[in-house]
Amino acid sequence: MMGPAHSLSGAAAWLGVGAAAAAADRPMPWPVLVVGALICAGAALAPDLDHKSATISRAFGPVSKGLCEIVDKLSYAVYKATRSSADPRRSGGHRTLTHTWLWAVLIGVGASVAAVTGGRWAVLAILFVHLVLAVEGLLWRAARMSSDVLVWLLGATSAWILAGVLDKPGNGSDWFFTGPGQEYLWLGLPIVLGALVHDIGDALTVSGCPILWPIPVGRKRWYPIGPPKGMRFRAGSWVELKVLMPAFMLLGGAGGASALGFF
Repeated sequence: MMGPAHSLSGAAAWLGVGAAAAAADRPMPWPVLVVGALICAGAALAPDLDHKSATISRAFGPVSKGLCEIVDKLSYAVYKATRSSADPRRSGGHRTLTHTWLWAVLIGVGASVAAVTGGRWAVLAILFVHLVLAVEGLLWRAARMSSDVLVWLLGATSAWILAGVLDKPGNGSDWFFTGPGQEYLWLGLPIVLGALVHDIGDALTVSGCPILWPIPVGRKRWYPIGPPKGMRFRAGSWVELKVLMPAFMLLGGAGGASALGFF
């Protein structure tokens, strides 16, 4: 799928989690619902860091471009080292390592550990990166018409304000993980969810997605999971634009309303 659809699906997924949490008597404070949805929307773009034309690879200028090259080479190296004889040969690392459940979990756990051990500046950095990506994904038309600096300033300002809101008692810095020193441990959850939602979205397209790696499927270690080929679509097709994106908006709205107790 394309960036805007990925971001919408990520936001909708977290709002759905908010609805489920409310139904399980573990409701999210509204700042957690909002911030989590934005983080998840941004994280839903992150697996494409292995592709030089992806939104995330352009979002932070030379920094993200350089990181993209590293991630692409790392992904390709892992693919070559672990592929079976049934897996096809490749010339690059796109849709390999970063499009697996293992990568999603590692990135989420890493973010949680950084948030807990790194203090306020680590939290601000995590928020900044994902809020910039959320703007690039959800407001992509406006973002492309603006300079990168303006998008970065919006991300930095929003991160500072939202961190201040979350820090207030009862607003959710200690949501879900309530032990001493576990503030912001939950930040990894929307990051894991966003990456997995991205992978599921890509699995619906023509190429499929090797979500289950390193778990083998049949004779392949990098089996491209997906529905029957007749049910798949091409990225950017009318199915994505006219069906899935409106559906994500409706589901997200319903999930958010339910999470906030409106029904």
